[in-house]
This record gives sequence, structure tokens and C-alpha cells, in this order.
Amino acid sequence: MSTPSRAPFHTLLRILHFLPVRLALLYVLLTYLYLAGFFFRGQMAHGALTSLAASLLTCATMVGAYAAVVYFIERRPPSEVALTGGGRQFIFGAMLGFSLYATCVLILVALGYCTIEATGNWQVLVPGIALTLGTGFYEELWFRGAIFRLTEEWFGSWIAIIVSSLVFGFAHLSTEGATVMDVTFISIEAGLLLAAAYMLTRRLWLCIGFHAAWNFTQGSLFSGAVSGTQEPTGLIKTTMHGPELITGGSFGMEASVVALVLLTTTGVVMLVMAIRRGEVRSPLWMRRA
Repeated sequence: MSTPSRAPFHTLLRILHFLPVRLALLYVLLTYLYLAGFFFRGQMAHGALTSLAASLLTCATMVGAYAAVVYFIERRPPSEVALTGGGRQFIFGAMLGFSLYATCVLILVALGYCTIEATGNWQVLVPGIALTLGTGFYEELWFRGAIFRLTEEWFGSWIAIIVSSLVFGFAHLSTEGATVMDVTFISIEAGLLLAAAYMLTRRLWLCIGFHAAWNFTQGSLFSGAVSGTQEPTGLIKTTMHGPELITGGSFGMEASVVALVLLTTTGVVMLVMAIRRGEVRSPLWMRRA
């Protein structure tokens, strides 16, 4: 029997444990910490290494806040951000992100739709790592760690894939010049791949590594527009020419049919592996039945 003094505490925990409340809490915490880190890097961190250190601190703080919500409100170990083996999964995800983007570029070069020239602008690499790490951690903690995982908790894996993919893709519609086709491509290719990566490992490190490395390779290495953002000057200059459906146009590689086919295929392979491992979750009402 709970004492009267503990009753308000238990009531508060029940309210906080309600799924929409957890979703809102994670969004507020992660977004605040991400934006705080972003502005701190811009205003206070002078120099590339200082900016990288500030980004790493922001990433660690976001992971800590996420883990605290899981541990104290969901009352379970935050296994999806456990550090054991996380480095290995992060590195594999980073290698996969780099390889898939580089393969897209090579395919376009072979088709005659892309030319490459070196710039030697290696100074962009460290700031590029700082930026893409922050974005990779924030978006994967939110879209996969919160939206996918909590939707799956109630509605099962299949609905969670659809919901998280659509939310992730159409969140990019606010980018200037983005079209419905552009964000639909992202929803299908990246939404499926990243959701399948989480299902396969039941952890976020593979997703974070892939997301950060894809953006870094796209912007800082190959000077490509990242989801519609202005094209940066990276280590290598790639010039696209040809149909936007093939090259992605001003939105970037994510809007290319080449990336659509390559990433979606990779996502399907991961999804099949997750199914074979028994990682597909049923909706809440079916589990109770």
C-alpha cells in the first residue's frame, strides 16, 4: 500500500509514462539541447577543434537526457544507447553511410552525369564532423529512438516504420525548394533503412553512424547539397549535370533515383534480416491478447 505522501509521486510517474507525454518530453529535451549546442558552437566555440569538442559534449548531453527519460520514467535500462559494443556499431554504420554515398557518386560518374575535381579544401573536414555528428545524434535519438520506438510500442513494427519514415521525410519539406517528391524519396529510402537498422540491432548506434557519415560524405567530402541546404565547398568538388530525377538536382543525392534504389535495397536487406531474427513487434492489443 502506498503512503499518502508517495501518492502524488506515483501519479506524476503515471502521467509521464503516458506515451504522448513521453514523446513530447523527449522532443522538448532533445531539441533544446541540440539547438543550445548549435548556437554555442556558432557563438562561443572558436576554432575547428573547439567546435568539435562542443559538438561531442552536445551529443553526450543528448544521449544522457534520453537515457534519463528511459531509466527514470520508463523504468528500464536504456539498452538502445548502451555503450558496450556501441563504438563498433557506430563505425560499421559510418562505413556503410560513406560507402553508399560514394557508390552513388561513382554510378553517376559512370553514367556521365557527374564530374569530379579536387579542391584540397581539407579545412572543412573537422567542422563538417562537428556539424554532422550533432545532427546525426539529434535526429536518430528523436526519429528512431522516440518516434519509431514509441509508435512501435503501441502499434507494432509495421506501423512504426510507416509513421517514422513519413515524419522523417516530410520534416524536410520545410527546406527551401523541397518538393513532395524529394521528401517522399527520403521517406522511402532513408526512413526504411534507418528503421530497419534499429530493428536489426535494437540499438541506435548503427543508425547514428550511418546518418552522420552520409551527411559528412555528402557535404564535407563531395560538396553536395545535404537535403536541400546550400552546397558547401568540400574536399572534392562534384558537379552534377543531367535530369534531376537522376542527379537529385538542387536538393541533393537523396532526391536521386540512384540513391532511392541503392538505399531502399539496403534497407530491405536489413529488414529481412530483422524479420529472420524475430525482431518484428506486434501491436499492443495483440500482445495483450
